[in-house]
Parts: sequence; structure tokens; C-alpha cells
Amino acid sequence: MNGLHVAGHFGEWVQGRLGPDGPLALVTLPCAALGVSVWHRATPHGLRLHGVGLTPQQTHRFLASLGLSLRGSVRMRARAHLGFGTGVSSARLVSLARLAGWQGAPADLARACVAFEGASDPLAFAMPDRLLWASRVGRKLADFPALPRYEILGGFLGGPNWTDPKDVGFADISDLVADWSQARDLRDVAALASESAARCQAMRGPAGDPTACLARDLGALGWLRAHTGAARGLIFAPGTVPRCASRTLREAGLQALLQFRGGGQ
Repeated sequence: MNGLHVAGHFGEWVQGRLGPDGPLALVTLPCAALGVSVWHRATPHGLRLHGVGLTPQQTHRFLASLGLSLRGSVRMRARAHLGFGTGVSSARLVSLARLAGWQGAPADLARACVAFEGASDPLAFAMPDRLLWASRVGRKLADFPALPRYEILGGFLGGPNWTDPKDVGFADISDLVADWSQARDLRDVAALASESAARCQAMRGPAGDPTACLARDLGALGWLRAHTGAARGLIFAPGTVPRCASRTLREAGLQALLQFRGGGQ
């Protein structure tokens, strides 16, 4: 039996429209602790799936679009629920393609994911947070430098909220994207992420989301969210998360807390 893990993400640093009629674009926040782990046992006939959330027919159709096929038994474990804003849907397709032997360009794999389900996170790429990504067309719009080192403490607020590929009700973030490549330090990045999250909050809700207040009360540099989904996070410089922070998030209603670091070269 062979296995692999495809990392997910924890919401987005920024997400929205590039102008009133522009594409929907995002900069994702990778998180290795999320995503999916998958195991495959080869057999000569048929395909059995456990925990994938797709039928064998759907799986065959997706893989056939890449010129691939897969037989045997596949068992998958998602590290968060679908609809929570962690990229499970994209990660499972990437993992199935890799199990079936995909070795092509990540851009081609991402476009196949979009063709299959209408949207895709850039999880097929090695450094997805360095891309400005058009999630509804599967296309890289720009490259960005590495982010400064950061630490995220967050959790999940409420239940699932699945991505609707036809939903274009997102705020205009063209000004934030213009500033993103010029951000010099984590404080600048956190300010842009907070503004994107606040615009999403004002436009899409939910009412009473406590995350901005938590960031202020705990001295975080800013906050972020899944612009579709339940993920919410506070942005800190590494090593500066207060000891009381986890308890405070739980008391505010966030669940399944996680803490992780990233950024740097």
C-alpha cells in the first residue's frame, strides 16, 4: 500500500474581485496540517473509494480528463470537513491524480480541477502562497515574493459553507492586490489581510463574527478568514502568541483550534 499527503490551506490572505467586472482572485494561506492523506492498494479490477466523497464514476471521469486511470482500493482522510475553507475538495482531486501517476505541470492539473468542479485552490503548486490565483479559471495572474515569517492561531466558526462556482458576490480588492507585492513586513501583510477579511465580513457575513475583536484584544497584528468557509485566524509574529489566546478563542466560539507557522525563504 502506498500513500501521500496533499497539504490544504487555512482560508486566504486576501480574496475578491479585481475590479467590478474582473476575475475572482486570491492569495491562499497554506497549512500542511490540513488537506488530505490518502492510501492506495492496487488490485487488477475495479475501483473502491473510502472517505473520498466521490463515486468511482466521478473519479474515472476526472482522471480520464488527464489521461490517467486508477484501479484498486483508495482510502482518504480529510483533516477538516468539506466547506470549512481548507481546500479539501481541491486537495482530494490533486491527491487522486498523483496516486494515478500524474507528473505534468501543476497548472494543467489545476485547470482539470476547475473543469471538474468549477473552482480550484492552487494546491497543486509547490508554493501556492506566492501566486495571485484566479480560482474560477485555474490561472496564475501574478507571482509574489515570499511572505515574511508569521504565526497563525485560529479555528472554525460555525458550520460548512460550500463554494458555489457561480457566486461572484465578493468585494473589490484590486487596491489590496496592488499593495500586496509592495508589502515590506508582516505588519503590512496583516493590515491587507485584515482589510480583505473585513470587506468580506461586511458583504457576506456572518453577523456577530468575533474575529476582528479577538485580534484587537489579544494584540495580534491582524486577522484573516476563509472568504467562503468557517476558518478564522489571528496573525502574529512568530513566538508572540499570548498564553491565554487559545482559551480566549474557545470562549468566543471557535472550535478545532490549530496553530502553525510559515513564511520566509
